[in-house]
Amino acid sequence: MISVSALLKAAGAHPLFQAISIIVGTFILEDAATVLAAMQVQDGKIAWWTALIALYIGIVVGDIGLYGSGRLAALWPWARRLIPEQDRTRGREWIERHVFRVVFVSRFVPGARLPTYTSCGYLHARFASFALAAMLATSVWTTALFELSRHVGQMLIDHLGAWRWAGAAVFAVVVVLAGRLAIRLRGGAKGNGSHP
Repeated sequence: MISVSALLKAAGAHPLFQAISIIVGTFILEDAATVLAAMQVQDGKIAWWTALIALYIGIVVGDIGLYGSGRLAALWPWARRLIPEQDRTRGREWIERHVFRVVFVSRFVPGARLPTYTSCGYLHARFASFALAAMLATSVWTTALFELSRHVGQMLIDHLGAWRWAGAAVFAVVVVLAGRLAIRLRGGAKGNGSHP
């Protein structure tokens, strides 16, 4: 959280440096980078288009990196031994039919992106379908979180004045923790469902 904020401050007023710092910030903590970039927009420090385009680029590049990690893992014999050939074949056939929907939906399910996107790469899902779904899902999710953060940011500016950045930090932490909590609750619900 602190490193994302520090990156944005260090970028100064130059749009290229601002965009680079936001892109790097998405690799550190994606949701926090979105919240803090939106706050910078509301504070008049960054143009909205610079922030939003940089967020899209950083997040999609990260998603493609997860896919690429799965593809690389599939090249290693020890990784191929983890899943029997017939299971890989069945998984590949299934993912070919459902790749767009699976990738799109996993963007909105906390904790689903890492295993889903790396599995898509591992199973050699069509890259074009994967990338299109990742871009569309990112544009929907990131835009929604960005706009929510801008509105919250304006309220913080209006009501907290000089303390607005403390409020922004709290809001960013709440967003990140809400995602972590959703992952835990989902994991707990799965565990409870498997043990009647």
